[in-house]
Amino acid sequence: MTTLKAEDLSAVQLQDYLQYAIAPRPICFASTIDAEGNINLSPFSFFNMFSTKPPICVFSPARRVRDNTTKHTLENVLQVKECVINIVNYDMVQQMSLASTEYAKGVNEFEKAGFTMLKSVMVSPPRVAEAPVQMECLINEVISLGDTNGAGNLILAEVKLIHIKEDILDESGKIDQQKIDLVARLGGDWYCRVTKDNLFKVAKPLSKLGIGVDNLPRSVRFSKVLTGNDLGMLGNVEMLPTEDDIDAVSQLADVKEILDATIGDATNRERELHELAKSALKQGEVELALKIVLL
Repeated sequence: MTTLKAEDLSAVQLQDYLQYAIAPRPICFASTIDAEGNINLSPFSFFNMFSTKPPICVFSPARRVRDNTTKHTLENVLQVKECVINIVNYDMVQQMSLASTEYAKGVNEFEKAGFTMLKSVMVSPPRVAEAPVQMECLINEVISLGDTNGAGNLILAEVKLIHIKEDILDESGKIDQQKIDLVARLGGDWYCRVTKDNLFKVAKPLSKLGIGVDNLPRSVRFSKVLTGNDLGMLGNVEMLPTEDDIDAVSQLADVKEILDATIGDATNRERELHELAKSALKQGEVELALKIVLL
């Protein structure tokens, strides 16, 4: 494993390693305005939500690595403590990228990138009409993280109004993760797209206490077939199955076939049972998989 000491790396090197490793990152497409009424629109991938009540989002217009200058967005929110955080989806990603061009102060990126300005309700900066979600925010605080090249400036934005396009909602009125078609930043010129094909669910261990991987037999923990993800699923069950439950599984046709075919061959029996359990896990049948590996 390569080990790098942060203080020995230049700002450019640090930026490269960190932005490739800490990814994907959501995109804050921030519209702001200065005291003279000049509108700015710029994307930032140093962004996330940090509180629900109050609803606080934080994004960071870092000082430019090449020359240590600050960005118009930072200058604007220091003058007018308001912004709109527009969420970016795939249909607008190329225009969003164009808006990141470092145009001169006073140039309206809405116009340059071809976006539609939509009047906000509570704040002065306009919303991006094309964005699937638009959040009107007041700026609570701006925290400087330094004055060197690449130093961040944390903007704490409190969400006051959330506008959501109805076509991304499900029947219950919640945002449908499969419909919003989000994009996120990676390193360099790379982005990723959240599509139906690459979405998956992981059961949250909130309402129950999982037995943990440490309570699985050694042969399972050090399986040559099961992965760490597989073990995580098995360790998330509430209790080990009873001996009767395990015995019942041995009568299933595909299990019985393996048991009959591997009499006296413990190595292949374990491998084939683990492969069968892995298939069950892929189908979401965690309890069945656990019973199989415990045979």
